[in-house]
Amino acid sequence: MCVRENHHRTCVTPFTFPLSSSTPPLLYFSTPHSPTPYPSPMPAPRIIDLGRMSYADAYALQLAHHEEVLAAREAAFPPSHPPSDIPHPTSADPGRILLVEHHPPVITISRRAGARDHLTATPDMLARAGVEIAETDRGGDITYHGPGQLVVYPILDLNYYHLGLHAYMRLMEQAIIDAIATWGIVGERDASATGVWVRPAESLQTSKIAALGVRVRRWVSMHGLALNVSTNLDHFNLIVPCGLAGRGVTSMQLELRERAPAMNDVKTALTASLVGHLRRARESAAAASDAPLSTPQTTR
Repeated sequence: MCVRENHHRTCVTPFTFPLSSSTPPLLYFSTPHSPTPYPSPMPAPRIIDLGRMSYADAYALQLAHHEEVLAAREAAFPPSHPPSDIPHPTSADPGRILLVEHHPPVITISRRAGARDHLTATPDMLARAGVEIAETDRGGDITYHGPGQLVVYPILDLNYYHLGLHAYMRLMEQAIIDAIATWGIVGERDASATGVWVRPAESLQTSKIAALGVRVRRWVSMHGLALNVSTNLDHFNLIVPCGLAGRGVTSMQLELRERAPAMNDVKTALTASLVGHLRRARESAAAASDAPLSTPQTTR
C-alpha cells in the first residue's frame, strides 16, 4: 500500500512478525510504588518498505521521517513536562524502520578525514560499473550500497527506548546476528571494528557481512545498517570497505549458495529481530527503574 505523507509518497508493506504496528501488545510494568503490575501500551515502530530507491531519494525520506518522530515527541512532552517528569513515558511515535535496496548502486563517503582516500576506483571504472558517488552525514568511513543488499534505516526516538549510542549500535549488531542465525550463519562482533562478521570454514580471518553507520540528532536516529544478502561483491573492489584494508566482505548468498534465502524472507527475519530487541530494551529500562525512567542527555 502506498500513502502520501508530507508530500512524500511512501509504500508500506505489512510483515508477519511478533509485533504489529497497528495493534501494539500490552506490556506490564511494576515499580516499588506500584506493587501490582499495571498495563502500559508500547507502540511498535512502523515497518516501511521503500523497495528499490536511489540513495538521494531515500535520504530525503529519512529527513522527513526524522522530523515527524521528533515532532511527535515534542508534542507529547512539551518543555513544561519533559519525559523524565512522567512515570514510564510512552511516546506517541517511537519511530519507524525504513527498508530499502539502493538502485542505482552507490558508494557513500562520510565526512571523516581521509574517508575519500579509500575510494580506489577511477571515474572511468565507476562509470563502467554504473556506480554513483554520494557524500553522507552518517558516522563511519566509506561503503557500498546496491541491489541485493538490505539497507535498514531505523528512525527511532532513542529517548523512548533509553538507549545510548553505544548500546544502540550493539543492539543492531545483535539483531543482525540473531536474524542470520535463522539460516545457520554464525555472525560475530569484532572488538576493533563495528559491524557483523562471519568466519569462513578453516579461516582465521573474518569477512564482513553487515556494516553499520548512524547519525543521531536530538536523540532521534538516522541511517543504520546494511546486510549483504545477494549483493554484487565485486563492487566492493572499488573501495577499501569501511577503510579497513585487508578485510574481506561476504554475503548470505556466498555463505549459503543454493540455500540462500529470498530478500523478503530476510526482511521479515531482520525486522522481527530488531523490533524484538527494541521491545526488550524498553522492558529492561522499565524493570530496572526504581523511579520514573530518566531521559538520556539531549544532543544535536
